[in-house]
Parts: sequence; C-alpha cells; structure tokens
Amino acid sequence: MARSDKMEDQLAYLIASVNRQLEEDLEDRLRPEGIPIEQFRILTALAARSGLSMGHLAELVLVDATTLTKIIDRMVADALVYRGPDPNDRRKVLIYLASKGTALHIKLDEIVGDQQRHIIDRLRGDKAETLKGLLRDLMMD
Repeated sequence: MARSDKMEDQLAYLIASVNRQLEEDLEDRLRPEGIPIEQFRILTALAARSGLSMGHLAELVLVDATTLTKIIDRMVADALVYRGPDPNDRRKVLIYLASKGTALHIKLDEIVGDQQRHIIDRLRGDKAETLKGLLRDLMMD
C-alpha cells in the first residue's frame, strides 16, 4: 500500500476532522438549550436503558469516569437523572433517567435528528448506511 505524507490523505486525520466538525455543529445546535454534548449522550444512553453503572455509562458516552462523576453531579442537581441502588448489589449505584431528563431528551432528540437528516442528505442517503458500516468495522473492541 502506498504511503502518503499528506495529512489530508491519512484516514485517522480525516475521521478526526469530520468528528470535530460534527461535534462543533452539534454543540451549536444544543447551545440554545444549555446542554453540552456529553449530557445529551448521557440522556440518550439512559433513554435506551435506564439504570446503568457509572463504568458502563462512561464507556457508552465516551468520557472518563472522573469527568462523568462531575457531569452526573450536575445532572442530579438539575433533576435530569438520579442515583439509585443496584437491585442486584445494594453496594453499587446505578444512574437512572428522571422524568425531567426524559422530557428534555425528547426535545433534544428532535434537534439532533435534524443534524442526522442533514448528514444523510449530504451523503445522498445510500452512502450514509455504507459509511455507518465502514465506521463500525473500524471500531476497535
């Protein structure tokens, strides 16, 4: 395989650049609601399955455990999520979506859906599914 010295031809650079652009766009879309991307991701993860451990939630939302603890503290103070005991191990704490968090997630999901539709439109639909598959193939376990 030919080696490229041009940064713009490096796959990792291209992926990172697109990621940065998409995150900046999403931040702009979420800013009027006062919600950072990380909080939106937490709401989304908990909407899919409420009652997650901090470790599992950290993996899902792509933040380290220390940062997640600070974010969750803020979200608990805002009544978006709450902590509760793990029914299988009362020594452990799980994070649950509160009703206020559910309502906010529904509102934010529309905003994020607009971004998703915009991306799909730019890729002319069929390429979006191909891209999703390629990116999933690249994800390292």
